[in-house]
Amino acid sequence: MTNINYITAEEAAKSVRSGDRVYIGTSSSFAYELVDALYDRKDELENVTLLCSMSITPCRMFNTDWPAGIPAGRKGNPFIFDTFFLGAGERGAHRKHNMAFEFTSFHLSQIDLWMREIGRPDISFLQVSRPDESGRCSFGSSGICDHKYVVEETKRGVYLESNTGSPYIFGQDNLISLDHEKVAGVLLTDHNAPELMPDKIDDVSRQISQIVVQEVPDGATLQLGLGKMSTAIGYDLKQRNDLGIFSELFSQPMMMLMKNGNVTNRCKGFMDGMSVFSFSAGTQEMYDFMDHNPEIYGAPFPFVNDAKNIAKNNKMISINSAMAVNLYGEVAADAIGYSQQSAVGGQLDFVKGAQWSEGGKSIIALSSSFMKNGKRRSKISLQFAPGTPVTTPRSEVQYIATEYGCINLKVLNMSDRVRAMISLAHPDFRDQLTQEAKDAGLI
Repeated sequence: MTNINYITAEEAAKSVRSGDRVYIGTSSSFAYELVDALYDRKDELENVTLLCSMSITPCRMFNTDWPAGIPAGRKGNPFIFDTFFLGAGERGAHRKHNMAFEFTSFHLSQIDLWMREIGRPDISFLQVSRPDESGRCSFGSSGICDHKYVVEETKRGVYLESNTGSPYIFGQDNLISLDHEKVAGVLLTDHNAPELMPDKIDDVSRQISQIVVQEVPDGATLQLGLGKMSTAIGYDLKQRNDLGIFSELFSQPMMMLMKNGNVTNRCKGFMDGMSVFSFSAGTQEMYDFMDHNPEIYGAPFPFVNDAKNIAKNNKMISINSAMAVNLYGEVAADAIGYSQQSAVGGQLDFVKGAQWSEGGKSIIALSSSFMKNGKRRSKISLQFAPGTPVTTPRSEVQYIATEYGCINLKVLNMSDRVRAMISLAHPDFRDQLTQEAKDAGLI
């Protein structure tokens, strides 16, 4: 290996100029030491756009109270966020701390297009693993999803934060050499990768899980998301055998299913023997399990979230969540009203791909209601709040599940769909929903 420039975080941060676009990380692959060093230059910089998504760990960049009343693009604003998927950090920085913010709605399967047309980084900070014997680092637990395209599109320099806690993941387009022509510097660090603790499972999530698991046969290939409901379902799948994984997310329950022998990956029919994923969020125990594990294969979003590839798996079962569903069966999963919560992500990619799979199913699971200010509110309604975008249209939705059942809407005419959705609602709201549906001429 030649021409490796080992640097400090401060030296990397000095490469950033006012007006630059700087990629800083995705999910569990954020380059936090480099980001902290960049934050220390806040009084020297203006209008630096930070490209990031799905952050899971607090840092000073996200948690600072910036001066109020400085809109994006105006003099005096040190940093602007630009993302395709809001995580806890992006959401908090935007809402609580008045950070300037830009969002573009994209399917994860199109992240290469986002990076090329929207992201366009001048400088990139990448958390990667420690190098192997040939001097190549893995993009780590989440960087595999998009760092290939980050490197391709970065104009001036890529800075690697090579971290002992970042797992080395085998897979497609998942390695970068320390002497790559675009690598301007390497920082060696020694700390855990960003961690996300498992969600606490409530009683309603357990009820829904018991219903949904009945729809998952032995030999199924799984896609699960984040959240307490997906966590509950994942752990309940200990009842099943010969499961496979082909999922944008690799999660804590998936690790458990592999360790427990429930996941064998031998019945998938596509990429047998390997748990395939694009990003992960969990504990250091999970990252250590993934590290150099030959049964775990990482690939970018455009591969894993390609509906045609999803459909190649046998009995593909896609399980996603929602914030609300209307009586047509339309799903709102990324925003309510004009308030952006997360993003479309890969939901529609997997909804379509699972239904194309031999023996596959797409399931959208949600609790029927929630409590706010001591009052119960329904997640199933005649219509969404004004401004709410539809994440998955009614023409694509298949199964909807709540704690009151799991129903295949795909085979129902519209009036029967409406009746089915009412039956999935909390009993406190069924009479009201029935009357509203009648008034609207839906039943």
